[in-house]
Order: sequence, then C-alpha cells, then structure tokens
Amino acid sequence: MENNTSASKPLDRIAVLIPCYNEAKTIEKVVTDFRRELPEATIYVYDNNSSDGTAEIAAKAGAVVRHEYQQGKGNVIRRMFREIDAECYLMVDGDDTYPADHARQMVEPVLERKIDMVVGDRLSSTYFTENKRPFHNFGNTIVRFFINRFFHSDIKDIMTGYRAFGFNFVKNFPVLSKGFEIETEMSIHAIDKNMSTENVVINYRDRIEGSESKLNTYSDGMKVLFTIARLYKNYKPMRFFGLIAAVLMIISVAFFIPVLAQYISTGEVARFPTLIACGFTAIAAVQAFFSGMILGCIVQKNRQDFEINLQRTDERYKELLRINSKEEKDA
Repeated sequence: MENNTSASKPLDRIAVLIPCYNEAKTIEKVVTDFRRELPEATIYVYDNNSSDGTAEIAAKAGAVVRHEYQQGKGNVIRRMFREIDAECYLMVDGDDTYPADHARQMVEPVLERKIDMVVGDRLSSTYFTENKRPFHNFGNTIVRFFINRFFHSDIKDIMTGYRAFGFNFVKNFPVLSKGFEIETEMSIHAIDKNMSTENVVINYRDRIEGSESKLNTYSDGMKVLFTIARLYKNYKPMRFFGLIAAVLMIISVAFFIPVLAQYISTGEVARFPTLIACGFTAIAAVQAFFSGMILGCIVQKNRQDFEINLQRTDERYKELLRINSKEEKDA
C-alpha cells in the first residue's frame, strides 16, 4: 500500500523518513507534528511488518506509506535510502521520543551549509533523566567513549535515531547492518570518510505508557559493540592488526628472555617447547603486521574510489535539481 500524496518532482526538498514497527499508539502524532513543523516536506513511513495497523494509521494522517518485509531497522533504512531522492533527509523514529520542534533546526545546516550529517544530540539534554532504562544510559556512554576514542571524533550522541543527511551521504552510505547498530555504522562512516557533521542538542522524552522499545538492552548492546570492533578492523586495519602484532611480539619476547638467559649462562636450551612456541608467536606477530599494511593500502584505495563516487553522485544531484527547476518553470 502506498499513499499517493508524494510530490511529483523527482527530488523532494525535504524527505522525513520514519521507520516503523508496531507504533500504532504514536505514529499519527509523529506524522502530524512533522507535517506542521515542515509543511514543505514529504513524510515517508516505512512499515516493517507491523501487526497493529501502523501503516493504515500513518496513511490516514497524510504520510506516504511503503513497506520493507525484511525485519530490522537497518533493512528499512537501506530501502529508504535506495528509493528516495531528496535535497535533505530527516530520519526520526516513530515512537514520539524525538520532538518535531527541532526539525527545522536539524534540516537547516544541510540545506543552507551543505552539512553531510546532523546528529540530534539527546545525551547533552534530557536523555539521562527521561530514559528510565539505566543500562541504556550506560550503554550510550560506553559506545560514545569507544568511538570518539578509537576514531578521534567528537560526535556527542552515537546511537540517536534523530538525524538529518545530505544527498551525497545517503547515496554513498553502504548499509551493512540489519538492526539497531545502523546508527553506530552511520557515525563511523561519516568520521572515516571525512564527511562534515554537526551536533544539534535536542530534547528527548521517554516512550508513552503502553509503547514498548524494540531495542534489547543486552543482545542489541553486544551487537553494537561487535559492530564497533568490526568497523575499527575494516576502517583502521593497520592500527587493529598492529595492536595484535605488538601484543603477540611482547608475549613472544617475554617468554623467550628466560630461555635466552639460561642458554647464555649454561650453553643449553632446556625448554625447547617454550622456544618453539615463542618462534611461532613471533611469526604470527609478523603476519599480523603485514596483514595490517596490506589491508591499509586497500582501505586507502577504497577512500580514493569513494571520493570519485562522491563526484558522480554530486553530478546526479545537480541534474535532479535542474529537472526540478525546469518543471517549476513549466508549471
């Protein structure tokens, strides 16, 4: 089912993207609030196999409703980014935890200054007082610490679902995650590819009574941490494998020194198994080091290819703008 109120132009000025799974209690208010704050925007609701009538309610509220049948927020966002062309994308959850009052403040940096990603920062305002799940609070703090530490960044809220994007970011972002770790992946991608980011402090409110979070504190939290480790390996292979190489070499040398000392004093090697193990460990360290070097060269080549793809995407974006302009003149 798709509501036919979408704009006829090939490029929306603003597209509000709302991924939804069983948000019947809040979706009407979310759609209505964002239509009020951004009347020029097209509101897209992507339903992810809801069983409570979310899609029907969203359509009645005036949203363009589409469906993604592969379960998981990452799968929904992949579909959104493929199907929709817009000058500015505003992504928000359908649970009414992110006030629409900040919508204009979120999209302006993208439209006026061509910022690639604007992050709605909950953690600098009301998140820790509004959110009643203490482990979520702790998890957000830990994830923010690790990413800003490992990737030398200053993103204030890594896992927020309230973000604005430019055309180039959306069309060059490879969605690999299937679930809630998608926000972490977005943050690291922007940092690694040197895309411009900006933090906007927003108010956060907890879910209304009867509305349940789809995020599992422990299993999804572990997925996020594994995602950080995986992306650190993929984006910073020299550091990742260099650290492994250093640890292995330290272990090898630490166990080899007593064997060497005994050999110097007695002229005999009494612990051949230890010596052999030290040799293999040292070889593994060398292999890890050169693996990091080779993968680092591949990553550098990928970055060069990414910059070339950015230029092609920018050409497509300008062509869509020209088509829009022509249609406006003809009208």
